Amino acid sequence: MISTTFRPAVGVALTAVISSAFLPVTSASAAPRPHAADSAAVSTFARIADDVLSRRTEALVEEGPKHRTSAPASAKTRMSPQLRRDEDAALSSLRSRKTRLRDLGEAYTDADTRVTVDTATVTNGRATVQVTEDTTLTYKKLRGDEPATTGFRTRYELNLVGKSGGAWELTSIKSQDSGPVAVNEPTAAKAYAIEDDGQTYPDGTPASTKYPAPAYPKVKTGTGYDYAAMATYAEKYWKNYNPAYRSFNQAGGDCTNFISQSLKAGGWKNVPGATSDYRNWWYDGSLQTNSWVGANDWAWFTLSNERAANLANVYQMDVGDILQVDFDRDGSKDHSMIVTYRSSAGIPYVTYHSTNTYRKSLASLVASYPNAVYFAYRT
Repeated sequence: MISTTFRPAVGVALTAVISSAFLPVTSASAAPRPHAADSAAVSTFARIADDVLSRRTEALVEEGPKHRTSAPASAKTRMSPQLRRDEDAALSSLRSRKTRLRDLGEAYTDADTRVTVDTATVTNGRATVQVTEDTTLTYKKLRGDEPATTGFRTRYELNLVGKSGGAWELTSIKSQDSGPVAVNEPTAAKAYAIEDDGQTYPDGTPASTKYPAPAYPKVKTGTGYDYAAMATYAEKYWKNYNPAYRSFNQAGGDCTNFISQSLKAGGWKNVPGATSDYRNWWYDGSLQTNSWVGANDWAWFTLSNERAANLANVYQMDVGDILQVDFDRDGSKDHSMIVTYRSSAGIPYVTYHSTNTYRKSLASLVASYPNAVYFAYRT
């Protein structure tokens, strides 16, 4: 079942509600000022975001949508010509992704997409809207012991232009998260720049993405680590962050901070020392080492301290193991994830921050980023 719900006014400050989406300018020389959108405009923005994001989700579901709890809004979702072309291409890309996923042994039977408007402002007939999407996809039981669902929370900014008669035209919709795209989001090229300081670092060995992988079972006893505790922690805080830790979403992404928290919950011990020395690893209420929050520094710490070793194949990963990805093959690791479930068919499922995601299959990542460089760590 496809279920889509929007919540138009949640999180929107309406204390300065205006009586119309368009406010008159009192003086020809007065500069337009942003104002909170009124409740009618907010409701319209919610329906537009719901329609666009739900249709992306539906492109991934087997046999297409069966039911939508909200009324179809496509007739009201007016888009600029360029955005309409972009969305048509996005839906085509997602349908191709569904085929690739099927070839890798993954499919979805149901989906539930919910959209919340966080803020909405209007300036001189142009609207900027921040929304949060929460989507849950139900795995089809192709192999038998897939997890029940995968989920993610991601943020978007919408830009719209007011038209005659009170209508709105959507001109852009852009993700505000720095991690890998959500499974219902088209893959976009990302540009990264790194500087070579002339030093040699323990970068590790890339892992194969060929499935199935040679058997390499994980020893889970006698290691001093509680891998179940790592997974339990990650699955508790994947969407609702632990207030005991600071978030780094506004400082490059929270993904490595999150896996560090999970590893600490499973028994990883601090290594004291200077924050800038990658051989150290710790966090306190006001400071932390670079290796706690930085993907590359974490890898250097982990390999140099023999906290983990690289695996030859990503499908060898088990609960508590870590996956890192260099999306654009520029030599810099861009994202960190922790395995919180592994099926009997040998498919690891990862949970992570930025974009906040629960039990995303490795097959889904490979389908979205087939040319990326992957690094797998046995903790």
